[in-house]
Amino acid sequence: MNSIFGLDHNLTLIIWALLAIVFLVVLIARFKWNPFVTLLISSLLLGFLAGMKPEDIIKAVTGGLGGTLGTIAIVIGLGTMLGKMMAESGGAERIATTLIDRFGEKRVHWAMMVVGFIVGIPVFFEVGVILLIPIVFIVARKTKMSLLQIGIPLLAGLSTVHGLVPPHPAPMIAIAAYNADLGKTILYSILVGLPTAVIAGPLFGKFIGRRLAVEPPADLAEQFAAKDNRGLPGFGITLFTILLPVLLMLIGSIATIIDPKATSGLTRFSTFIGHEIIALLIAVVFSFFSLGFARGFKKEDISRFASECLAPTATIILIIGAGGAFKQVLINSGVGGAIAAMATQAHVNIIFFAWFVAALIRVATGSATVAMTTAAGIVAPVLALNPGVNVELVVLATGAGSLVLSHVNDAGFWMVKEFFNMSVSQTLKSWTAMETILSVVGLIFILLLSVVV
Repeated sequence: MNSIFGLDHNLTLIIWALLAIVFLVVLIARFKWNPFVTLLISSLLLGFLAGMKPEDIIKAVTGGLGGTLGTIAIVIGLGTMLGKMMAESGGAERIATTLIDRFGEKRVHWAMMVVGFIVGIPVFFEVGVILLIPIVFIVARKTKMSLLQIGIPLLAGLSTVHGLVPPHPAPMIAIAAYNADLGKTILYSILVGLPTAVIAGPLFGKFIGRRLAVEPPADLAEQFAAKDNRGLPGFGITLFTILLPVLLMLIGSIATIIDPKATSGLTRFSTFIGHEIIALLIAVVFSFFSLGFARGFKKEDISRFASECLAPTATIILIIGAGGAFKQVLINSGVGGAIAAMATQAHVNIIFFAWFVAALIRVATGSATVAMTTAAGIVAPVLALNPGVNVELVVLATGAGSLVLSHVNDAGFWMVKEFFNMSVSQTLKSWTAMETILSVVGLIFILLLSVVV
């Protein structure tokens, strides 16, 4: 089944890949099949269609799954623990209330974007929403501002970090696939992410908040309003705990730039603590003390928090692993190379190409992480044939593409719809529009940055 009616081999491989992706999309979007199972079946289907030997298909699937999860599973587990400690200690609430006090009521929507951006660094988008939605309701009630004017900037901050900023799993997958530098990617992601979040968050939020009247669900609003005020941890120690892994990673990257051959013990130590796993592990252990024991929690409480938060990540981890399996079959079957050859012949801008591929898969599957994982497998061979390209910007372009046009096949769409008590139409006009603005504006800033760096 290597060729169709004598067509060019590369073109045949691309057609088989498209068929496998269509199969994947139809089963997930139309028949609501489990994404993990569907990704594995699609991987096998693509392998057989592309003419791979059965043993090679199995090797690609297991190798791709294991290789993807080698680092990512640990990152997810540790990041979730850090988020849980923030939730239980009241650290996230402390950050929000402090920034709101500093910004003032009239500029509170700007504060919410900053809150989303900071809190989103160590936690998943969904975790961040659940963590911060009570603050959105409380702030909207206190300031008498539109719920969307407060909420959209928060969502923009969370979503920008989720798609663009390491150590989130999706950017980390692309960093590994493209062999990009972690420190540079963090720096560029902040340069691109902040102005992008401003446009899609406070500016768009103010615009849409005036046009869509939304009230929070009565039972949730009452529950959050009736909550007892508890003592919160200090702003400085909370902020330091959240940013600790990022600071350690930046130290590692700076040491590598200064001493690329790692001739000194200090460089080797900095590189070690700057590795994403070690940096997150240090931050999590530190959070047990700064947000745990220092807050009066017992060791049994902290152990329970760490155990409780891991169960919900199992599905996410499996789906990411299966996305890695599909990516590996794309590479091993030659599809990645075929697309690379055609893209190179067409002289496509690699940054735009990475964005476009991720955007297509995002719209099709509804998952930013699946989009980024799969796109990384397609784009990596193209990068290999274009050595002059800034790979860190290609990571960001892939991330920006993975955010576009969230709609009814995205779990985040339904979460936002329910929490903000909106109709499907209202969610499309607010949330979907915001995600698309994030993606397109992000791409524009990345292309502008590529002229400079």
